[in-house]
Amino acid sequence: MGNPSTAKQAAFDRRRGLPRPGSSAPAGAQRPAGTPKLADRARPPGSAGAARAATTPGTPAEPAQLLTSGTAEGGEEGAGPPAPVGAAIALLLPHRAPPSCAVPVQRGRRHLVPSPRGVPAMAGLPCRLLLLCLAAAAASADLVLEEVRRSLDLSTHLAKISAELSLANAPGGAAASTFLLALEPGLEPRLAHLGVQVKGEEEEENALEVKETKVKGKSGKFFSVKLPSPLAPGAKVRVSVEMVFTHVLQPYPTHITQSEKQFVVFEGNHYFYSPYVTKTQTTRVKLASRNVESYTKLGNPSRTEDTIEYGPFKDIPPYSQDTLKVHYENNSPFLTITSMTRVIEVSHWGNIAVEETVDLKHTGAVLKGPFSRYDYQRQPDSGISSVKSFKTILPAAAQDVYYRDEIGNISTSHLLVLDDSVEMEIRPRFPLFGGWKTHYIIGYNLPSYEYLYNLGDQYALKMRFVDHVFDEQVTDSLTVKIVLPEGAKNIHVDSPYEINRASDELHYTYLDTFGRPVIVAHKSNLVEQHIQDIVVHYTFNKILMLQEPLLVVGAFYILFFTVIVYVRLDFSITKDPAAEARMKVACITEQVLTLVNKRLGLYRHFDEAVNKYKQSRDISTLNSGKKSLEMEHKALTNEIASLQSKLKTEGSDLCDKVSEIQKLDGQVKELVLKSSVEAERLVAGKLKKDTYIENEKMHSNKRQDLVSKIDNILDAL
Repeated sequence: MGNPSTAKQAAFDRRRGLPRPGSSAPAGAQRPAGTPKLADRARPPGSAGAARAATTPGTPAEPAQLLTSGTAEGGEEGAGPPAPVGAAIALLLPHRAPPSCAVPVQRGRRHLVPSPRGVPAMAGLPCRLLLLCLAAAAASADLVLEEVRRSLDLSTHLAKISAELSLANAPGGAAASTFLLALEPGLEPRLAHLGVQVKGEEEEENALEVKETKVKGKSGKFFSVKLPSPLAPGAKVRVSVEMVFTHVLQPYPTHITQSEKQFVVFEGNHYFYSPYVTKTQTTRVKLASRNVESYTKLGNPSRTEDTIEYGPFKDIPPYSQDTLKVHYENNSPFLTITSMTRVIEVSHWGNIAVEETVDLKHTGAVLKGPFSRYDYQRQPDSGISSVKSFKTILPAAAQDVYYRDEIGNISTSHLLVLDDSVEMEIRPRFPLFGGWKTHYIIGYNLPSYEYLYNLGDQYALKMRFVDHVFDEQVTDSLTVKIVLPEGAKNIHVDSPYEINRASDELHYTYLDTFGRPVIVAHKSNLVEQHIQDIVVHYTFNKILMLQEPLLVVGAFYILFFTVIVYVRLDFSITKDPAAEARMKVACITEQVLTLVNKRLGLYRHFDEAVNKYKQSRDISTLNSGKKSLEMEHKALTNEIASLQSKLKTEGSDLCDKVSEIQKLDGQVKELVLKSSVEAERLVAGKLKKDTYIENEKMHSNKRQDLVSKIDNILDAL
């Protein structure tokens, strides 16, 4: 689920306004005059190559490379033999430290040939058996947690749990190459990020490989963590665990007024939930404020300002649980991206268009009662838990930025261009209180030479899978669509964590013939640690870049040729009285059709008035509907009679058909008025309901037959 240390540092740097590391362009490229350096753009967190790129000024690609942009589609990762050219392209990309994640993706070698989509079910059986064996070996090894220092950060709407573990292997046992991590049963469905690092002799942190596993006889989620080297009997190792949970802070009370403060409840475990014995443990809880309504008091905890410290607890058995509950004030922004669609459209003519459609909701305590704009602006503590605005960080090369919704452009935004990024203050049309939602669209353009690398016909597009929207962001559902140039083939996606690939689509735009391939990927429950790069490899024949210019040239050629032929031919026509008469009759017939359909629509409106009268028993509603029917019906009938006389003057035999329509319409009107009279008798109690239903059914059938006859005549006209 990403490298937590680098992602956390990048998020911290963004909040402090510190520049992020730059990025480098393909080797040997030259930058045209006036173009920004690659190091000027904002780099995504989690990139190990960022530090190297920051010391070496980046240069853009050659002109042939600048006019390229990539797309991704294709098979799953880690399958197929590596292609030599694909390996060469991989050398052009900035390298990244391998991520640590709860359910990691097995990253295959980078290549540009499609991987097989299907793998036989029995192919993964040895791997699963091996994983279970490793888990059993880890659980059976004599591992002990000598010391656990756990920290719960509840100062935002996220629950961030970090733990420093001192893991020891008992003397006389076997060496342990892995150990198990267990999730608390109450929190496991809300896990968004899990990262594990080991601390070396010089206090440097190295990310460890984490895989989800099963433990025989135990339910819940377990993860197998591979140590950098087997832990010998009697040896110790220091391990750091970081977990981020979403939607675990529940507002209590669930509804508050505009003037009230927001309180939330967190329920967890006093102990570090582990399959091993813990000799000593301390827990530190960091809250959002000093205003605490209540908290559990296991072991006489100490409290100072906004911090509660539990422990030390001694000799804790495996899988120990004891409910930790804290009820405290938390007015931080409880913003949640309920749904987000990120569309990246790549053009080989030097541009990458990015558009994000965001559905945002305040998931804090729901606003109770009315909203007063006057109090909100006059009193500083009114709506203290609401959200007026937030900052979105865009790449440094972003240009042509727009911010709008269905109504149109939203002018309450501010754009600040920095050296390493572009900060955009997003201010919705109204402040967001608990339960309130908003929807907006933000888009911008990027130069393709900063994100696209190529070697011959092999291309690699490197962009963020999800970008920064606001600090401490939570995304419930994300859909990413990458639109590649028309003709892109052999598409392969390299993701830093597991994503759900949907079926590829086709997108048609200007001058397209057979459509552009679109990669569609989904992921849920994302946090800031997921802001990492996704790499899309594909092949593209550069000759296809001539397709669109040739289509434009061909279109102009056909246009000019048509004009030449037109001016040289004689298309003059002589007056034909018979043709004019036919055209005149056709025009009159069209008017008759329109008026007849409009007249039939009057009956439907009158039926609605009758139904309203039967429900409300208001005779004025029925009389008004009847009066409107009579007036409009009379006007339309007169117009049709006038057109009928014109058809008769033209000598058309359609005059008789129009006359037949008039007779049938009179019968329909008579049935409609009968239905209204019976409705009056029903409401007045002069007619039984069963009799009314039977009569209404009979009238409806007759009316339907008459309308069918009218429609048949209209079809003949």
